[in-house]
Amino acid sequence: MKLQGIALVALLALSTTAIQAADLNWGGGGNSSSLYSPVSAAQWSGFYAGVSGGHGWGTTTNAPALPGGTADNNSNGWTIGGQLGYNMDMGGFVLGGEADLQWANIGYSEPIAGGTFTARTDLFGTLRARAGIPIGQVMPYGTVGVAYGRGSATVDTTISSTQTANHFGWAAGVGLEAQATANLSLKAEYLYVDLGSQPYNGLPTIGDREVGQRFGVIRAGVNYKF
Repeated sequence: MKLQGIALVALLALSTTAIQAADLNWGGGGNSSSLYSPVSAAQWSGFYAGVSGGHGWGTTTNAPALPGGTADNNSNGWTIGGQLGYNMDMGGFVLGGEADLQWANIGYSEPIAGGTFTARTDLFGTLRARAGIPIGQVMPYGTVGVAYGRGSATVDTTISSTQTANHFGWAAGVGLEAQATANLSLKAEYLYVDLGSQPYNGLPTIGDREVGQRFGVIRAGVNYKF
């Protein structure tokens, strides 16, 4: 997970830069601006909806390991989807909830006798709590909640055969959201998703498998507040 750690550090550095910029005294005249105010300079309360997309990478477990392979395999792929949620601006602190659904292609392939085996996450969604501290029009936040995913395992030889399964787990991450207008905001987010393992039985040539999906996602999005 070294790349996930690097991505997390980079996102936190971005948040820190935005916070420092928000704290600068642009008005001159010797007046100092406070980093934290009990009243938000921007209003975050209300329902919102938006779109987002990004890239994911992590580990797909395939147990028992295939001949010549390993149980833990590096995975990667894209995600694209949408989110909706609600924020409560409490004056210097924002609490809310968000649900999202992402179509995905996060997985890996490896050779088998006469073809290939592929395991991937085809879609996933989360239901999460969010908490942030608005600093002007910028809000760093943390988020945590439950996750759902739809996975597939495919044996592609002379005849292709695919099994699917539902996965359940959890998700957590950090992000940065900035208001471009009164209704439009832009966000960048790192989310770690652990969908656990599920059985995929009856696959030709390789038999029953236990497949797990765990990955991090870096994504950007746009929200519209109603």
